[in-house]
Amino acid sequence: MGQVEQPDLVNTPLRGSAQLQELAKLFLRLGTVGFGGPQAHLAMIHDEAVVRRGWLTEEQFLEGVAICEMLPGPASTQMGIYTGYIRAGHLGAIVAGICFIAPAFLIVLVLSWAYFRFQGVPQIDDLFLGVSPVVIAIIFGFCWKLAKKAIKDWQGIAIALAVLITTLLFQVTVLGQFILAGLVGLMLYRPGNSPPPPPTPRATAGWLPLFPVLPILSTPLATLPGEVLALSSFWGWERIQTYFVPLSLFFLKVGSFIFGGGLVIIPLLEFEVVGQLQWLTQNEFIDGVAIGELTPGPVVITAAFVGYKVAGVLGALVAAIAIFTPSFCFIMGAAPFLLRIRRNPRIKSFLRGVTPAVLGAIAAAAVPLARAAIIQDTLPKTGVAVVVGLVALVALIRFKRPTWQLVPAGAGVGLLAGALLSN
Repeated sequence: MGQVEQPDLVNTPLRGSAQLQELAKLFLRLGTVGFGGPQAHLAMIHDEAVVRRGWLTEEQFLEGVAICEMLPGPASTQMGIYTGYIRAGHLGAIVAGICFIAPAFLIVLVLSWAYFRFQGVPQIDDLFLGVSPVVIAIIFGFCWKLAKKAIKDWQGIAIALAVLITTLLFQVTVLGQFILAGLVGLMLYRPGNSPPPPPTPRATAGWLPLFPVLPILSTPLATLPGEVLALSSFWGWERIQTYFVPLSLFFLKVGSFIFGGGLVIIPLLEFEVVGQLQWLTQNEFIDGVAIGELTPGPVVITAAFVGYKVAGVLGALVAAIAIFTPSFCFIMGAAPFLLRIRRNPRIKSFLRGVTPAVLGAIAAAAVPLARAAIIQDTLPKTGVAVVVGLVALVALIRFKRPTWQLVPAGAGVGLLAGALLSN
């Protein structure tokens, strides 16, 4: 495939503000109705931008997908930014990206307000009784899919297990482990090394998906700090001056290291906002991920939930801007060069080491979260949580059900079970 073409602003049929309005209308609509996850988003962008409007050629679209899959960050959002870039340059990239993200941000904002406003109401607790185990199933289902894609040899298994064990036992920051795993990948998979023979399917598929699940029953729940940050006011004026820089720097860092899909945000956020910064409790964190899954946008919009808890609407806005800024910078600043980088053997080797490390980090983060989601205050509620989680996991892996269907279904089961158990 050739290099990415620069947008031609002269020969396009619409120019200037008309082009930007067209981009804004399309991506506002896609951001509002785009339920179904990143693959559904990519399919819709292809249909609208390639098939219906002819803004991109098939070659440009495939090049864009390759670039976005290589970069850290939510690939489908970056594909929207890339489409805007090809159509109308840097300003088009900004308009398309913001319009694609805005609906999910507003949904998270409303749901965050409702969640904290009515927290402790029995019906809300019942709702998340069913939703939280579904979120855990989504995380483990993602681990299963990533394992099938990323674990191709015993070295990959070793990297994933090393990150899992190190994170569980020593609480080492996952960003450092990602970089170290990439350096290991450079040594193991450097050009000239003959790749080891791939294992037979039975060698990995039979046990690998189990290793994130097995430690749940034996690993003690991580001890939370005694003082967790109290909820901000609605707008957050009293806190934004104090937390503007911490929120910005933290989410810029997270947005720069989301390799492998949106759910990579789980270990990066959980380690910091629950265990280190004490911004959220574990239950609040799980519920925030669930709220992110309820939106048509990428799950990384969970950042807005965290920001709302810390500094209200202003905090949510700062967190959302910070976590998506790297995606805009990567696409707008480096798109013409990224295909050459993607073909670089050393880059491939580095990313080949990072990918199984991502799997291990997600699995490690899911262990305490699973205990918090499943172990309830009564045995019947614990049983409900276990059943809901297992059914959701089977639905994801065996029947390929989309997450946007499972989260509302879990909410309905939780409300029904709560009503029955309270009688």
